[in-house]
Amino acid sequence: MDVDVTLHLAQRPEADELLGRSPLAALVGMLLDQQVPMEWAFAGPYTIARRLGGDDLDAHEIAAYEPEAFAALLSTKPAVHRYPGSMAKRIQQLCQYLVEHYDGDAARVWEGAGTGTGAGVATGAELLRRLKELPGFGTQKAQIFLALLGKQLGVRPTGWRAAAGPYGEAGSFRSVADITGPESLTKVRAHKQEMKAAAKAAAETTARAAKATKSAEGAEGAKTSRK
Repeated sequence: MDVDVTLHLAQRPEADELLGRSPLAALVGMLLDQQVPMEWAFAGPYTIARRLGGDDLDAHEIAAYEPEAFAALLSTKPAVHRYPGSMAKRIQQLCQYLVEHYDGDAARVWEGAGTGTGAGVATGAELLRRLKELPGFGTQKAQIFLALLGKQLGVRPTGWRAAAGPYGEAGSFRSVADITGPESLTKVRAHKQEMKAAAKAAAETTARAAKATKSAEGAEGAKTSRK
């Protein structure tokens, strides 16, 4: 992961600076990015670091933190997330996994990817597999983070775009991986609204079809009973 990368996900310079230099902060921000505005989610790592009294996150420290105290730390107003208790648990699970499998070094999830050194991740498919193994990272979240690594953080193992699926497409505006400033943020938000509208329309069509089928079956049943 390149250092001195400027991200624009939290839309706050100090929070974005942390995301650009800290692999663990980037992972935690991605984990928090659900059911809250993107800026709120990606500002979370900076807020957590400050409340822990540091300028970065430490997987060992978070993994060993007393769970109720860590949940309280995230719940302090302004809360780090809409569901601070459940997200505190997920962040600790993520850090515990990193401690167990990567000695607490988040960068080792993708270390060596695309560097030609032969170390670490050799392909995009392997990187996607590693990301999907992280607690709280399903396929979609893993693909979006893989796309963010490739598009903005210089982590580009062979086949990374294909492994990232639609989120890896060049010139797309589908996810946080494509946000580099206010204009692209607006485009990504517009795309997400289109996807929500399409999903809602599809659900309504399916519901109408099911209702029509049920009505037809009911009419046929009534006709049969009269015979």
